[in-house]
Amino acid sequence: MTQGILVINSGSSSVKFALFSDDGLSEPKPLFKGQIEGLGTDPCFQVKDSNGRKIDARDEWPRGSTLNHTGALRYILSWLEDCASNVKIQAAGHRIVHGGLDYEHAVRIDKHVLEDLEGLIPLAPLHQPHNLAAIRALAEVAPKMPQVACFDTAFHRTQPRVAQLFPLPRALAEAGVRRYGFHGLSYEYIAHCLPDVLPDADKVVVAHLGSGASMCALLDGKSIESSMGFTAVDGLPMGTRCGGIDPGVILHLVQNLGYDAKAIEKLMYKESGLLGVSGVSNDMRDLETSDNPHAAEAVDLFVYHIGKYLGMLTSALQGIDALVFTAGIGENSPIIRERVCQRAAWLGIRLDREANRKGGPCISTPDSPVSAWVIPTNEELMIALHVRNVLQLG
Repeated sequence: MTQGILVINSGSSSVKFALFSDDGLSEPKPLFKGQIEGLGTDPCFQVKDSNGRKIDARDEWPRGSTLNHTGALRYILSWLEDCASNVKIQAAGHRIVHGGLDYEHAVRIDKHVLEDLEGLIPLAPLHQPHNLAAIRALAEVAPKMPQVACFDTAFHRTQPRVAQLFPLPRALAEAGVRRYGFHGLSYEYIAHCLPDVLPDADKVVVAHLGSGASMCALLDGKSIESSMGFTAVDGLPMGTRCGGIDPGVILHLVQNLGYDAKAIEKLMYKESGLLGVSGVSNDMRDLETSDNPHAAEAVDLFVYHIGKYLGMLTSALQGIDALVFTAGIGENSPIIRERVCQRAAWLGIRLDREANRKGGPCISTPDSPVSAWVIPTNEELMIALHVRNVLQLG
């Protein structure tokens, strides 16, 4: 019987999962990766094997189904029991967006941890409730299964205090109004890879470019600065999120244009970014092929802000050895990578266009003073490693 670790990433209308085998010695090995999406509306299920081949896809629920997180996890566990009967799931790990200031490492979930994480819901209202819903659901479906919380904010707790503070009254900082940083599991995975890929690179900027996008400065593999701050809406413009804007814009919306908190939240999280500027799509693939001038402007804005934050993060590092692209756009868009590298020529990045077209991993020329790389992220593996370490499996 093979020992396994289940990884769960739960959203508002989906439950994504991955199953790893774990012998306790080598890195956990992926077996399956899948999801149930469309919860509460039109659920559908699909799963792929470790080579990315679709091996099952089902649409067993009627449109308008009330399938929730509990039902989804019950279905996933039943499927795994049938189709991976030789794997004994030892534990589950969850991606949790916000761990606040107290959770600097992954932890086993108990009643007190869950209460603490519920208290952080106001800091991540669009993510945290759904992350926690999966914890409760799994506890109901498989009450004896140990569960581990793995935080997107934990990796950034190594940032110097000055990088975590806002220039606001001290009482607000003590109340938790600080810069937390996000996408930490992705950055932690890249840092995990760097000793093998770039053993001599001490100062690295990582660009996690996807529907959610951010950048991080790594010094000797540790986060010292990031583009995201108090919330995951800060920093770069994203698929539908605005990124950093002048706080005075919010005051103007409230005082002069009649916006309330809910309207502002919807505007900043769901109506802005690439979608808002282009009026076409939040998907970079659509924008790159569109002949709409607004789509081109959205791409221009995205590239401009990446370049701006690259300069800021290089300053925080006081130099740069390498730039790493990761996540959906970073891994799959040679156009964006080329444009970012061209804007960064002043830093010493010399792009190898053919290597970039092929997707790397190294996309800079041999004589480039600063190298550029494409490294696919693997947050699921990072969570599996945390589960193993927290529970001392193997």
